[in-house]
Amino acid sequence: MSRMSSMEEVYSKLTQDQIDEIEEKFARADAAQKIFEKWTQEDIDRTIQAIAWKVANTQTFKELVKMSIEESKMGDFVSRENKKFKIRGVLRDALRQKSVGIIEEIPEKGIVKYGKPVGVIACVVPATNPDLTPAGNAIYALKARNAIIFSPHPRSVKTGGKTIELMREGLREVGAPEDLIQILGQGKAKVNKALSEALNTKCDLVIATGGQGVVRRAYHSGTPAYGVGAGNATMIWDESAKDELHQAAYNTMLSKTSDFGSGCSADGNIVIQASIYDDAVKELVQVGGYLLNEEEQESIKKIMWDESCHRLPDSVAQSPQRMAELAGFSIPEDRKFLIAKGTGSFTQDYDDVWCREKLSTLLAVHKYEGEFQKAIDIIMAIHAVGGKGHSVGIYSNNEDHIHRLALEANVGRIMVRQPQSKANAGSFTNGMPMTSSIGCGTWGGNATSENVHLHHYMNVTWVSKEIAEDRPSDEELFGEFYDPKRENKA
Repeated sequence: MSRMSSMEEVYSKLTQDQIDEIEEKFARADAAQKIFEKWTQEDIDRTIQAIAWKVANTQTFKELVKMSIEESKMGDFVSRENKKFKIRGVLRDALRQKSVGIIEEIPEKGIVKYGKPVGVIACVVPATNPDLTPAGNAIYALKARNAIIFSPHPRSVKTGGKTIELMREGLREVGAPEDLIQILGQGKAKVNKALSEALNTKCDLVIATGGQGVVRRAYHSGTPAYGVGAGNATMIWDESAKDELHQAAYNTMLSKTSDFGSGCSADGNIVIQASIYDDAVKELVQVGGYLLNEEEQESIKKIMWDESCHRLPDSVAQSPQRMAELAGFSIPEDRKFLIAKGTGSFTQDYDDVWCREKLSTLLAVHKYEGEFQKAIDIIMAIHAVGGKGHSVGIYSNNEDHIHRLALEANVGRIMVRQPQSKANAGSFTNGMPMTSSIGCGTWGGNATSENVHLHHYMNVTWVSKEIAEDRPSDEELFGEFYDPKRENKA
């Protein structure tokens, strides 16, 4: 479908108030961006520092987190508050890169690259991150000299609005056009899927973070888009982890409990070598896990998925105690996450419900027998159910195992001896680009397998100058297939 056809179709679903809001906000954003793109690198960097501080200072971010949890009824206050450090990480990465004029030179190739803005960006905001996502994406958008308009989830409109209001204050403080950052749904227009789709068709680029429905709509808008695939973060613990099971379990606890497991990078499955399986489960319990019995596991399954294995929303980002309550039983207050045992035998068409993405405080453990290749096969089977392209973690001290996993796993990132929810999207202790949007490549139906960061928010002009000729001989190019007799006859 062409962009014009898509726009006509989505606009036909809107009320007049919604049409007016889209048109007005885009016009204001477009005008602001045309002013801002002429600013210097120094002034742009000062601008992103101003908007980041407005949201990420400790006092304000606490208030935003409290507001978001009360509004959406999802998430954990303590661990979500730590996401202020993700904003700091995005700011760090943005400040260390150039976006105005020459951004890279490769003298030996005669290449000089110039950064250019995209224009006006549409950004879909998930209900679980109405504070982090707008702040992080706005930093990258403005660093690249763009304007950005956010489309909030209906469950977090107020929090999203407050976050944008704070960043607009930062813009005013440095004299930047405040319409560089805007959000839908603060006036008469009702926030819904149709409004979000219309914004996508109107803008120059879409950054879509959220469920697969959100991403599909972004790709169908006719506008260039970066979406993210479904997460189903899975870990492998091999036999070389036997002396470090407590640390491995602790890492998983950190990952599984972060914001009640709502992030796409929260460990959902651990594939454990049989020789250490029992001890591994004991360590998971020791760090706060609650091992479900068969009856409890069946009850939990019913509150997480319907008969067609579609995830039920009431289980998303809930405490383990709340999940147990919904399922009709109770667990001790000191338990931090639930543990279910995977069922059945793994094959390429394995479709056990416990392999699915969970977005909750439930962890599934799976046992593999024999050689490490079996663990890789299980990873492939799990990803056939869901999460292809996203991520795998491994707790191993065997470099050959890590190498083999990297060769075979169809994922954009592999975290070694790290909690995935703290590491996949960038950490102060690894070199991954900081982001709140994780691409899953063509495996997951995405345009990129990278962490979506600054260079995805800009266009680049390549300037090429003539260099000394770089023409290999035919013998070098064609190798053993080169036949000089056939070449001479031609």
